[in-house]
Amino acid sequence: MIHCILFLGLLIVAYFSDSQAENTISQYWEEHISLPNSPHWFVAKASPLSLDQLAVFMKLMEDDELASHLHLFCKQANVACSTNALVKKIMYDKNFPSIVPFRDQKRIYEGLPKETPLSIASQGGLPFFRESMVKEGNFISVPDLREPVSYKSFLPRPLASKIPFSFSRIDELKKFFGVVDNSNMDEYIQDTLKICEKSSIQCEQCTCATSAEDLIDFVVEKLGHHVGIWRTENVEGSYENVTIETVKLIYGNLSEPPVICHSQPFPFQVYFCHILQKVKVYAVDIQARKKVNHAIMTCHYDTSTWNPNHLAFKLLGYGPGLIEVCHWINKNGVVWTKTSLSS
Repeated sequence: MIHCILFLGLLIVAYFSDSQAENTISQYWEEHISLPNSPHWFVAKASPLSLDQLAVFMKLMEDDELASHLHLFCKQANVACSTNALVKKIMYDKNFPSIVPFRDQKRIYEGLPKETPLSIASQGGLPFFRESMVKEGNFISVPDLREPVSYKSFLPRPLASKIPFSFSRIDELKKFFGVVDNSNMDEYIQDTLKICEKSSIQCEQCTCATSAEDLIDFVVEKLGHHVGIWRTENVEGSYENVTIETVKLIYGNLSEPPVICHSQPFPFQVYFCHILQKVKVYAVDIQARKKVNHAIMTCHYDTSTWNPNHLAFKLLGYGPGLIEVCHWINKNGVVWTKTSLSS
């Protein structure tokens, strides 16, 4: 009876949740990041759950009864459970021989540096290239800049901290979100957990942020409160041969590496963030068939510690430390750079 009342309460407060959630994350942003306003894309990722809804779902979780209200939870929290998951099947273009099907991602991951997420290795087009290949008037084949899971929201930190984000508890995690064995989401969860757990052991400059607050905290810890934010604006040009228009260096301080955050496929928003030394950031206008895309490109100038079997070396030749390696930032990725006012 009590849970029935709580259930009805959730429906009543649902209408009022969005503005409250946005105000909460905007306030946290303003308290930690010295920018005039929190960007719209970041606020849009805030959990739509109100504080009242959060309290109800936390109670249901505590009583191990959330599964009975999974559909409502997934809908109101805007996360990808089995009842509302919209998982995109990656389309492969036969004209691009460098495409890596999902089933081969684990094999390729073995050739990547410790801090490289699968999202970089799993794209079609040309996932890695030389800086000299991106010059005005040049042609280049762009990989898929979309994300494999169509979701938007973080979970509130109090709730995210209760999620069994561990490979040793993957069965519990899958049960929590109603994920079916051997499904696309099952594979995404396994790979994301492996990357996050491996990086936590091997990489001091990495984190997997499972909440908006965790992401902000990591950026502030590494860069300070004054930061610049750079994102690819849209996915135009994915799987196309595009023309390079303008190329602008927007961050070239090799002694102050940026924080690069890659969205990881998971039931809710998770970012894998890392710092690699000697990185430059460029804004590139690429002319696709439909429109111009303002894309962000990062170039790594210290590849000396990368695995000799890295896919980039197989595509471009040479080996660790002999060349720079560049790649595009996906639509949901973000690069954070320190500004001159950082402290």
